[in-house]
Amino acid sequence: MSTELDTTENVTDEKSERKGRPMNEPFDNGLSDGEEPVIETRNLDLYYGSTQALFGVNMDIPKKKVVALIGPSGCGKSTFLRCLNRMTDLIDGVRVEGSIKLDGEEVNHKAIDVIELRRRVGMIFQRYNPFPKSIFENVVYGLRIAGVRNKSDLEAACEKSLRNSALWDEVKDRLHESALSLSGGQQQRLCIARAIAVNPEVVLMDEPCSALDPRSTARIEELISELRDDYTIAIVTHNMQQASRISDYTGFLFEGELIEFGDTNRLFTNPEQQKTEDYITGRFG
Repeated sequence: MSTELDTTENVTDEKSERKGRPMNEPFDNGLSDGEEPVIETRNLDLYYGSTQALFGVNMDIPKKKVVALIGPSGCGKSTFLRCLNRMTDLIDGVRVEGSIKLDGEEVNHKAIDVIELRRRVGMIFQRYNPFPKSIFENVVYGLRIAGVRNKSDLEAACEKSLRNSALWDEVKDRLHESALSLSGGQQQRLCIARAIAVNPEVVLMDEPCSALDPRSTARIEELISELRDDYTIAIVTHNMQQASRISDYTGFLFEGELIEFGDTNRLFTNPEQQKTEDYITGRFG
């Protein structure tokens, strides 16, 4: 896998004339006054081999807010999300151009420790994926990898993470049972506990409710609302009602382009782009 990094200044005018935002067009990040971004992407392009999947994506994700990414299947939502902590490194033939910064630091720089990056930017996947270990060992897995060995520290971190993921009361008497014995909704909350145990700055969620029943989905949505006080959350969802319920900001992607980004209430009630209005009113997608 090769990852190439071009800063905004190095992106050619020829490329900007294809798809995406023209180089000379001012960029309004869509954030409210005083909002501080933790992640910034500029002119982000991504290629799977010779096929381009993202076109000039400019987006600022603010600290301790929930950002929802919506759009039709195959529009680049999950691809964009996986760029943010370099999960795309795991796919052969992927090439990334443009800039992704986390707290002002270039994510694709060769000197970046990718393991540390993924600690700072955790990820929850569409299918819950607990390890075939105990509930306790699932939660503390990342801490053990980081070298934490003290039993009391691990126990304290486990309890804190399970409480923060609204799972402690359900599993506190069975921590040494297999995580695979939990229900689907519990397993997804366990994966969230595992992600936040290492104290990330950002939590990425790729359709975390798509495999869950409505009751479990409602619990995950409640949990996201509770976690926003401590973490920045970016969530991909096909459910526009879910996006409108849980997010502070929403980005609409279509065919690899970011069509519109801004305050969720404004975007759903008074979108600036006709394509956004057509999508959220069900005229396509």
